[in-house]
Amino acid sequence: MDNETIDFEQVVAKGCGLDVHKETVVATVSGIGIKRETRTFSTFTRSLKELKEWILSLGITHVAMESTGIYWKPVFNILEGSGLTILIVNARHIKYVPGHKTDKKDSAWISKLLLAGLLKGSFVPPVEIRQLRDMTRYRRKLEGAITAEKNRMIKMLEDSNMKLSSVLSKVHGVSGTRIIDALLEGQTDPVYLASLCHGKVKAEQKDIILALEGNLTDHHKFMIRIIRQDIRQTEALIKELDAEIEKQLLPYAQEIALLSQIPGVGEQTAGELISEIGVDMEVFATDKHISSWAGVSPGINESAGKKKSGRTTHGSKQVKAILTETAWAASRTKNTFLSSKYKKMVGRRGKKRTIVAVAHAILVIAYHLIKEKKDFVELGANYMDEKKREAQLKYYQKRIEELGAEIPENKSA
Repeated sequence: MDNETIDFEQVVAKGCGLDVHKETVVATVSGIGIKRETRTFSTFTRSLKELKEWILSLGITHVAMESTGIYWKPVFNILEGSGLTILIVNARHIKYVPGHKTDKKDSAWISKLLLAGLLKGSFVPPVEIRQLRDMTRYRRKLEGAITAEKNRMIKMLEDSNMKLSSVLSKVHGVSGTRIIDALLEGQTDPVYLASLCHGKVKAEQKDIILALEGNLTDHHKFMIRIIRQDIRQTEALIKELDAEIEKQLLPYAQEIALLSQIPGVGEQTAGELISEIGVDMEVFATDKHISSWAGVSPGINESAGKKKSGRTTHGSKQVKAILTETAWAASRTKNTFLSSKYKKMVGRRGKKRTIVAVAHAILVIAYHLIKEKKDFVELGANYMDEKKREAQLKYYQKRIEELGAEIPENKSA
């Protein structure tokens, strides 16, 4: 059946569907008192302002568009703040029936679904949070770049047969830095180089000496210097970013303090989480909604009464990455509910699934802390055991009552 022949009950009076591309935006307006019309605009600012004026002149109240790459953002920025209800919709939710697909048909189909109230907008945080998100995501990129450069330096050392990574747990720690500094200054004596190691290094002195019997050429030294210079420059950028991020996070000091109480969550992680989910939890009806949006909820796939895949839902990759790192940190804490949850599940569910479960628990806790503005209450490592014990007691008491028996008194008490 062609999409054009499908009839829906109208919910929105006047709406506009936008099919957004890199260079053009195809807009279809329709609704009560409006003749359906489709126009094409360029994505230059002047043309987008003309689009906004046209929409407003017709009394349009709702606008919907696909979240295609980054191309929806300039359109959203122009339309934002004009009193319109703007829905950014996941492309999977408005897929057109295969066949004669055109930009005009796409925009008309989006408009039709919008009027019928069948579109659900994705979460788009306010501009302050979006700006903060840009900075925190870029910082993570720079931190990843530093990690890549440090690994490249280790490869240079391995290429010269300097086996530092075999005897030092942290090549870029205090001991490793001292040794690399000495190598770049021309030191080649393995015994002297080994003496620069910190006393807490676990490797034996003889093994360190053997590991340092390499052949560091002028080429290797040049490459290591360049890599170090790149790392220092990137660290300087991160420091500059941190200062700006810290300034932008000042209005959210209360939320950061609350989130930092969760095991495994530090101030930086709390700031990153706020930059992704914001502080207005009213946009998520329940903690299940935010968990599904973040992609840490089990998927539901059932047909003919049979449950199939339980894979996690598609969600925000950035939020999932933050929560996963936090979950690993929480799993290593002592005498906490989250670490206990990890230990009890990992044997039967495996590490990856268990980490997702812990990440889900952290997000649920964060949701309620931000929404209710209450301090975190540590349930303790024995909480799950106590809860299971209480459930078993209730079950057995119910069974005894069903059998018409009485619980004998404890005479030894």
